[in-house]
Amino acid sequence: MTQENAQETYFGLPSFWFQRPDNESDDVFYEQARMVAHIDDATMDAVTDFYREFIPAGASVLDLMSSWLSHLPNDLVLGRVAGLGMNAEELSANPQLTEWCVHNLNESPQLPFNDGSFDRALIVVSIQYLTQPVEVLQSVLSSLKPGGAIAIAMSHRLFPTKAIAAFQGMERDDKMKLVGYCLQQAGFGDITFHDRSPLGADPMWIMTATKPMA
Repeated sequence: MTQENAQETYFGLPSFWFQRPDNESDDVFYEQARMVAHIDDATMDAVTDFYREFIPAGASVLDLMSSWLSHLPNDLVLGRVAGLGMNAEELSANPQLTEWCVHNLNESPQLPFNDGSFDRALIVVSIQYLTQPVEVLQSVLSSLKPGGAIAIAMSHRLFPTKAIAAFQGMERDDKMKLVGYCLQQAGFGDITFHDRSPLGADPMWIMTATKPMA
């Protein structure tokens, strides 16, 4: 790393934290559908249980970086459930989505949704792949209604070639601080950490945050 690169920053953080070993377009990596679960069954259940508390009935939900699973409670009646992901085959196989689109957030962090469209936004075990997380979260903030909220669920598994450097080298608490900082920089408030890790399974760490009312 050159001296010049060492001094580059991203919202006050070292820019190399947001670099990845594989810089090939994500369109290539995600071209193949992966109909697999990336966390243990018990950990997926923990996410679903949290959503029972976090998502009100009838809510409009944005499932960001979605795939063939959304982990939403099957008995929770919702309004619009929009999925945004990288693979059309995965998204079309997701029965909980009412609509979906393929969109590469690392190339275009601006979401293709109108302002104030959603009550809740969800990101599950994917925040580590964003190279411009603050810009994406700023767009999520715009897409939420005043008082709307986001839940970012994280674990310890990742694709090592596609995850940013910070998530490969940091311990849990530092990762949570980083996500919290990005949420703060994006304009969110009420940033809260929830540890919903089940015994004997993959950990489940969730950061929630709220869009200010005004």
